[in-house]
Amino acid sequence: MTYDPISGKTIVFGGFDGTGYLNDTWTFDGTTWTQIATPSAPPPRTAAQMTYDSVAHKVVLFGGYNGTNYLGDTWLWDGSMLQWTQATPAHHPPAVTGPMLFPDPNGRADVFGGYDGHFYQLTMWQWSGSDWTQLNPPTVPFARASAAVATNTSTGQVVMFGGLANVNPNNTWTYDGTTWTEQSPAVQPLLVYGASAAFDPGLQGVVLFGGGSGGEDQNTTWRWDQSAATWTLVSTPHSPPAREGAGRTYDAALHHVILFGGQDNNGYFNDTWQLNSTSAPTPTATPSPTASPTATPTPSASGTPGPRVTPTPRPRPTPHPRVV
Repeated sequence: MTYDPISGKTIVFGGFDGTGYLNDTWTFDGTTWTQIATPSAPPPRTAAQMTYDSVAHKVVLFGGYNGTNYLGDTWLWDGSMLQWTQATPAHHPPAVTGPMLFPDPNGRADVFGGYDGHFYQLTMWQWSGSDWTQLNPPTVPFARASAAVATNTSTGQVVMFGGLANVNPNNTWTYDGTTWTEQSPAVQPLLVYGASAAFDPGLQGVVLFGGGSGGEDQNTTWRWDQSAATWTLVSTPHSPPAREGAGRTYDAALHHVILFGGQDNNGYFNDTWQLNSTSAPTPTATPSPTASPTATPTPSASGTPGPRVTPTPRPRPTPHPRVV
């Protein structure tokens, strides 16, 4: 899930709805989720990630898991044409599930880590618009997948926290476009995997929500205070129910962070929430999307249709995703 400034809408692709892997594309305009009928689309998958490349003016999607294979294909979303195109790069990162995709301070799309079915990865790659180039920062975080990551677009600092790993991922790392630095915050969230993060200009920081921690899902909201180099708990009168694997992005057209979907021990979500920086996150209505001849949306928690639930396979602190 990411925001596409070309179309001026938040975009969601694929996921897992409890019965199968999905490859539907939806956009959100602040009121309505609309399913987009595209001439072609990435194959069904979950745990793929995507981010916007502000140099190429395309959304970049990479990786994921389809129930059998870990995926290493790259797809580009053109918000002006509302269509997907498969890229054919000469080089590409390892095929992984749960990679971390984020905007580099230079505007390009970066990918870090993921899980390839055998090992957690710590390689970092950058999309040039037509090919992937491996980056070699002097320092990199410990190998991991399913970490929370977001870029502070005001300062150019990337923030990453938690995830799944063989080596302790209970740490906060920042990236300045050249190297990664492990931070030593006085306070930080519980170790979580499958948490959601986005930069909120209203709160002037990267905001983290939820995630799984030792098999128990969380519903706390945290903000990374870059000047103090620490995490602060954001107290809100209302909050989305505890979950992991939700999509989250800052929607520049709406001036709000938007959260969609995810899962807990009881099942899957397809509710939509916005974070009001001056008060609290409130549910956003999701009226019926445009009808599609190939898919029928399931009802959302509020009783109005929205995209089908889009969580990742249930993450656990083991070296493989659970196949549901």
